[in-house]
Amino acid sequence: MSSIVDAAFVLGGVLALWLGARWLVTAAATLARTAGVSALVVGLTVVAFGTSAPELVVSIGAALEGRADVAAGNVVGSNVFNLAFTLGVVAVVRPFRVTEKLVRRDTVAMAAATVVGIAVLANLTVSSREGGLLLALFAAYLGWIWHTATRSTESDDGAPESSRSDGPNPYGTDGVKLLLGLVLVLVGGRLLVDGATGIALSFGVSEWAVGVTIVAGGTSLPELVTSIVAARHENLGIAAGNVVGSNVFNLLVALGAAALVRPLSVDAAVLPGLAWLAVVTAIAAVVLATGRRLTRLEGVVLLAVGASYWAWTIV
Repeated sequence: MSSIVDAAFVLGGVLALWLGARWLVTAAATLARTAGVSALVVGLTVVAFGTSAPELVVSIGAALEGRADVAAGNVVGSNVFNLAFTLGVVAVVRPFRVTEKLVRRDTVAMAAATVVGIAVLANLTVSSREGGLLLALFAAYLGWIWHTATRSTESDDGAPESSRSDGPNPYGTDGVKLLLGLVLVLVGGRLLVDGATGIALSFGVSEWAVGVTIVAGGTSLPELVTSIVAARHENLGIAAGNVVGSNVFNLLVALGAAALVRPLSVDAAVLPGLAWLAVVTAIAAVVLATGRRLTRLEGVVLLAVGASYWAWTIV
């Protein structure tokens, strides 16, 4: 009976996270576009942070409950999922050309954040001081985005900056939608952690394995769905920026905030996972930089790497 309840928690948590993040992102993106912000910047910030809200909530909740493996596994697994599955599916659905700014600034920032995250987790502990450092690095990254965005006279995807919206004031409707989305994300994160942990205990699966598969996949659904929808509607700046920005956010904010509220001490199982993350990040960075275009074949390669990672983790 308890297994059925845990499974219901996982399913309900995933659905709440997905719907809540969709509302959160839709409302926030509308407000951002009203201010005339470029597609790539919206993808890297508003959309990426909105779709990464589940990872943040789940990792902080797991840390508060002393489940450090779930907190760290969620971050590592989500980043692998974003690069292998989300970016791979987007490339298969709609191959796209990468902007120079995404390669020069944001792909480099993602690679640097990955290196820092791996270095912090390599000794199997993340202290509160290290958590604060990760958050400070993220603040510096935001400052970098703002500085480069304000210096540019055109949008990051090569088109002139959109003007501020002269349409109806969106703050009432979108404000309510944003708040409802946040509530659903919070509730969904709690349900998912409880259900996934219960399943791990009942089936004898380690919390790390559950964290990098069920929890990471569930909390990454908003990134996957949002990027696919954005790609199909030719909003490629949002699609690519969402993946890159989410990975930076997960490593610096989700992991940093979790460690700040409660220092993390993780199992040695994190080490192979970190190796996989390094490999997938390197492949994705090369794919994004080579030829400045993400092809369907490269998308299939990313999907194969992600499937191999999940199979290895489960076995």
